[in-house]
Amino acid sequence: MKSNSMLLEELYGHYGTMVYNLALNYVQNVEDAEEITQDVFLAVFDNLKNFQEQSSHKTWIYRIAINKSLDFIKHKNSKKRWFIFGAKADNEAVFARVSDFNHPGVLLEQEEAVKQIFEVINSLPENQKTAFLLAKLDGLSNPEIAAVMETTISAVESLLFRAKGTLKQKLEKNN
Repeated sequence: MKSNSMLLEELYGHYGTMVYNLALNYVQNVEDAEEITQDVFLAVFDNLKNFQEQSSHKTWIYRIAINKSLDFIKHKNSKKRWFIFGAKADNEAVFARVSDFNHPGVLLEQEEAVKQIFEVINSLPENQKTAFLLAKLDGLSNPEIAAVMETTISAVESLLFRAKGTLKQKLEKNN
């Protein structure tokens, strides 16, 4: 039987890049994605003894990564609101860092266009955004997305259809 630390090391080897890429797709900032990845694997380690194998490790870790990413964004947005409504000048660095667009997979000359696309993706409702990111950027199939999101395949299809429609509409309006 493997120890928890050996299993965690194995899970990180298998899923570390996946978690990092997912977090990066949510926050578009390298440092923030690294922080989320650390948080995910701390949560995995803390909850490994409670994992009941009702899903695969991959699905379980995806769920944790999505939740940590969404929590990070909510926390970041609450910091922004706090800044706007009366933060002191020494917090400006936090505000500036939070709004950075820093995605290593984007060429410098494409950065503005990709930033605009991610702004539109980020404006989607949470469940549409999650389904879209898992399908289009992580390449998961609809059944895999349904397992990660704990929903039906038809619900995933509906989320993706609405997300694509909204994205098309907003991107056409921006051009």
